[in-house]
Amino acid sequence: MMTDLDRFRADTRAWLEANCPPEMRQPVRSEKDACWGGRNPDFQPGQKEWMDAMASRGWTVPDWPVEYGGGGLSPAETKILREEMAAMGARNPLNSFGISMLGPALLKYGTEEQKLEHLPKIARGEIRWCQGYSEPNAGSDLASLATSAEDAGDHYVVNGQKVWTSYADKADWIFCLVRTSRESKQGGISFLLFDMESPGVSTKPILLISGYSPFCETFFDNVKVPKANRVHDENKGWDVAKYLLGHEREMISGMGLGSSGGNPLVEGAIATIGLNDRGELADPLLRASLALFEVRARAFTAMSERFVDELKAGHAHPAQPSMMKYYGTELNKTRHELAMAAGGSDALEWESERSGGGAKARAWLRTKANSIEGGTSEVQLNIIAKRILELPGA
Repeated sequence: MMTDLDRFRADTRAWLEANCPPEMRQPVRSEKDACWGGRNPDFQPGQKEWMDAMASRGWTVPDWPVEYGGGGLSPAETKILREEMAAMGARNPLNSFGISMLGPALLKYGTEEQKLEHLPKIARGEIRWCQGYSEPNAGSDLASLATSAEDAGDHYVVNGQKVWTSYADKADWIFCLVRTSRESKQGGISFLLFDMESPGVSTKPILLISGYSPFCETFFDNVKVPKANRVHDENKGWDVAKYLLGHEREMISGMGLGSSGGNPLVEGAIATIGLNDRGELADPLLRASLALFEVRARAFTAMSERFVDELKAGHAHPAQPSMMKYYGTELNKTRHELAMAAGGSDALEWESERSGGGAKARAWLRTKANSIEGGTSEVQLNIIAKRILELPGA
């Protein structure tokens, strides 16, 4: 007898087959294959159609409430949707810091007006967000941030600088930590939202070793921000920041899961090295390394699913995001190291059309930042040691 979930799975599979463009069923090969939406999007073929189709059902954020642009799906239904998308190799319809970080924080701490104003736009991919957390002298010790927000009646006047602001030069709005009191480090921080086109906001890309610039310096010079854009109480922004950091670390850990559709790592190794007469990858050492990686990746996938289930049920350990972030980071770094090993000297090529402008080498170099962004690996291990192993602090 077919259950309600069986019917949902069948209906979901049929809808995905009918609405997912062929281009969106191909493995993600480069950063351009990710759809970010926003006011000035750079859509690749099929991306807008796929984003709009999924957003029309609320499936860009399937577990958000319907009134905020979500699908209103149960955890079991959300899991089925993810499984069916993976089975057909469907790409994520929308990458968004609004979805992975700000949205959950607004759902927990935002006013009803803030939720209705921002969440539907996030779900439809209309606004692209960036995160204003780290500063030149406040990275791992984030509570030392100095960017100030002075009270000016019905608004704040923000002055200061952020650094490592991912895609700030492409973002439409920013969620930003500012200091509204100097009486205590954590107790004097507030959480503001404002438009990146506000007078006084400027950005400067930071060139990385990979040759790309996903990170920026961001400057605020007498930026006026309405008090209505403050999330949670004044000087209580650290509560929002901690909650959001957990979701950021969960998002970063997802890099360890790799891309949907096929197995680019194995396919690349076969294309470069070839098969032996038994139909196996010709290099036995690389073959063993790829097999071990696959085992670890599948274990991490199962662990990720369990963590999400526990998180939604309210049973997740506070240190679990740190566990996921650390292991996902190491797994993603290993994936790209194996891709370089499989490519041999050809993978070191930097600029030709044949190599996609050195896509493998640049992606490999980019992963070196994974163990820094979202909280360094050392910080995550300290959290795990204290919160799970109950070891004493230094």
